[in-house]
Amino acid sequence: MFHLQGPQVLQMLEKSLRKSLPESLKVYGTVFHMNQRNPFKLTALVDKWPDFTTVVIRPQEEEMTDDFDYYTNTYQIYSKNPPNCQEFLGASGVINWKQHLQIQSSQSSLNEVIQNLAAVKLVKVEQQQGIMYMLPERASKLLPSLLEAKNLPLKSGRHKVINQEMFQLSSLDVTHAPLVNKFWHFGGNERSQMFIERCIRTFPTFCLLGPEGTPVSWSLMDQTGEIRMGGTVPEYRGKGLISYLMDVHIHALDKLDYPSYYHTALTNKIIQKMSHSLNHITLPCNWNQWHCVPL
Repeated sequence: MFHLQGPQVLQMLEKSLRKSLPESLKVYGTVFHMNQRNPFKLTALVDKWPDFTTVVIRPQEEEMTDDFDYYTNTYQIYSKNPPNCQEFLGASGVINWKQHLQIQSSQSSLNEVIQNLAAVKLVKVEQQQGIMYMLPERASKLLPSLLEAKNLPLKSGRHKVINQEMFQLSSLDVTHAPLVNKFWHFGGNERSQMFIERCIRTFPTFCLLGPEGTPVSWSLMDQTGEIRMGGTVPEYRGKGLISYLMDVHIHALDKLDYPSYYHTALTNKIIQKMSHSLNHITLPCNWNQWHCVPL
C-alpha cells in the first residue's frame, strides 16, 4: 500500500485517472479537488505506484473521529481490475470496517467484491444506484470519443424560462443548511446537516430566493465534484426552477473547469426527463453507493 502525497504525485494520479473516464469519474472528480487545496483533507491510497491497479480516496485519520458519521467516513474507489482488488480493499489501514461508512464508485462491477468483504468483515451493506449525467460541453473535453461514437450533441439545450421578478438568483449560506437537509434524500439528520454546511462553506452554490426572500430551490456540490442535494420546496415545484438552477450551476462550474456531473435515482423520471430536455449526456456507467454498518 502506498500513500500518495505532494502536488506532483497527485497531479500524476489525476492525469492517469482521466485516461480511465468515465469509469473512474467518482475518484477522478475527488482527486481533482484534492489538487485544488484539498478542502476536505483527503488522502489517496494505491496498491502500487506508479502502475497502480486500485486507488482508494479516504479522509485522513484525524478527520474520522466519529464512528457513526458515514458522511465523513466516505471512500471513493476505482479499480482497473475489480474482480482482483478484494485483497487490497480488505488490507489493514485501507478501509476502517469497524465504522459506519459509505463507499462510492462509478463501477457497479465492484459490488461483488464489496459484498464479499462485508461478509468477511461482519458488515451489513446496502447498495444504491443511479444514472449519471454530464454537460455535453464538459463531456466533449473529458470524453470526446463517447460523443463521437454515439453522435451526441455538443451543446446543452435551453432551460425553461422562469419569472425573474418573482425569483432572484443567489447563493446559499450555512443558515440554509437545515432547509437543504430537510429535503435531501440521503439527509435528515444532524450529521448530514454538518456535511451540508461543510459543502456550502467550501464550494460554489446557487439558489433561487422566492417572494419571501428565502430559498425555494437550490443546488450544491460535494467533494467528488458531483452536484448533489438539489431540490425545490413542494409549493414551488413544477415551475422549472431546478432545471433553470442546475443549468446555471453546471455552466458556472464548467467555466471554472470543474469536472462536474450529477446523478439521479433510477426511479426519478422527472429529473431524467429534465436531463434529456437539456441534452445532458447519459454516462455509460452507474452511480453507486454502498452504505456499510458493522454488525
